[in-house]
Amino acid sequence: MSDLAATTDLDVFVRKELVPERAAPVKTTGFVGFLRTRLFNSPTNILITILTVLLLWFTVIPSVRFLLIDAVWTGKDRTACLAENAGHPVGACWPYIQAKFSQFMYGFYPETERWRANLVFILAAILLLPLLIPRLPAKGLNAGLFFIAFPVVAFFLLHGGGLKGFGISWTADFLSGFASSIGDAGRKLADVGAEKAVVGPLLALLGKLIVLVSTAVSFVIWPLTWLRDQIQATGNPVWADFAVTAAIVSIALFLLSGGFRTGWRALMVSLAVFAGIGVVIAAMGLDRGGLPVVDTRLWGGLLVTLVVSVTGIVASMPIGIALALGRRSTIPLIRVFSVAFIEFWRGVPLITVLFFATYMLPLFLPAGFTVDGLVRALIGIALFAGAYQAEVIRGGLQAIPRGQGEAASALGLSYWKTTGLIVMPQALRHVIPGLVNSFIALFKDTSLVSIVALFDLLGSLRASFADPNWATPSTLFTGFAFTGMIYFAFCFGMSRYSLFVERRLNAHRRN
Repeated sequence: MSDLAATTDLDVFVRKELVPERAAPVKTTGFVGFLRTRLFNSPTNILITILTVLLLWFTVIPSVRFLLIDAVWTGKDRTACLAENAGHPVGACWPYIQAKFSQFMYGFYPETERWRANLVFILAAILLLPLLIPRLPAKGLNAGLFFIAFPVVAFFLLHGGGLKGFGISWTADFLSGFASSIGDAGRKLADVGAEKAVVGPLLALLGKLIVLVSTAVSFVIWPLTWLRDQIQATGNPVWADFAVTAAIVSIALFLLSGGFRTGWRALMVSLAVFAGIGVVIAAMGLDRGGLPVVDTRLWGGLLVTLVVSVTGIVASMPIGIALALGRRSTIPLIRVFSVAFIEFWRGVPLITVLFFATYMLPLFLPAGFTVDGLVRALIGIALFAGAYQAEVIRGGLQAIPRGQGEAASALGLSYWKTTGLIVMPQALRHVIPGLVNSFIALFKDTSLVSIVALFDLLGSLRASFADPNWATPSTLFTGFAFTGMIYFAFCFGMSRYSLFVERRLNAHRRN
């Protein structure tokens, strides 16, 4: 009976006919699947897709027609880019770019000396590319050459000129000028005190004390100034000063590194560095006046844009790190100074900084001491960018758990080793997007230097519009399109490389 009941129950659940066919599943792969699942999967996405297509249709298509299809590619003057001569609506006037290309790259840099700018570009590429490729060795040597040696070589290549001394003369001139400035300030303060009735005696006493300090400083540095005078009296002061500086620095490093026990490596490195410096001096003829001087007012175009942006980026990083650490310092004086510095420079527009550095800074310098206009702008931009970098880096420092520093202290590491080896590398890794964002913004803000009579890429472009030989309706749009593509290429390259570095340094978080 039980078997019969089981058979009857089984027959109830056994289907007697075939299941009807179902519709094929919706395709979710391939191009059609992408359109269905990403662009047309809801009414909102359908509307956004249609609006995006219309936007691209009314922007990209006209841009392509202007830059490529309706563009004029050959010609010698403006007549080639006029519609009545071309026989069709004229787009971009590329002969204008070909005629002004050297001005966009070098500004008014003398044509016979432009090989120097090309050599600087080549050296920068040769030294920078190995730094950007992680697998290549000798990163420390390469970084030293790029960040220390290359700026000096680039300055003498681009600006020209030679050397009149070396380390001893430079130090003696700086200290003697400093002492003279203190003495002049003290004497002026004493003269002002002699004219005042109420606070005059106090000011006169303070001025005399400052003059006394100046005299003491002059007495202390007298051996150095005497050595400088003896070196300058020789037949070849540059090489004599170079030899004395190399000897003093190498012996000092040898003694500070352990002397006869462990100082030999520092001695050999110092001698090798000075040997390299000597080769550069001899090769560039810096002891004989160097290359012809090219005033920075003749620099322009992409050359100035790269000089200002690279200098600002490289110089702002150590300034930002120092200010970020100073703002977190437990010493009140350092913390207050860092906060005041950061808030001041962040609260002032860059245009104001450039105006102050160009026109106001010379008023505060000692008599007879001048600073080149481009150098003044570079200093202002570096300080301005450093204040912004400080806040970005401080955000990375706050993201580091306190246990990292405590663990380093437990291992016996000092504050500087903890900061340099444990905390700062992790902080910089956290803020790579913010840092690169600041770099890109600084690269684009270099166009503001045209306000203080420095012709960067956009400044050279505007200057080229004054040429009547290329005055056409499309010249303006062609020039801005060309410079826009250059800016986009540099900014997009920095953005993509930052993504590469971020992925590489955060490989441990992928899983």
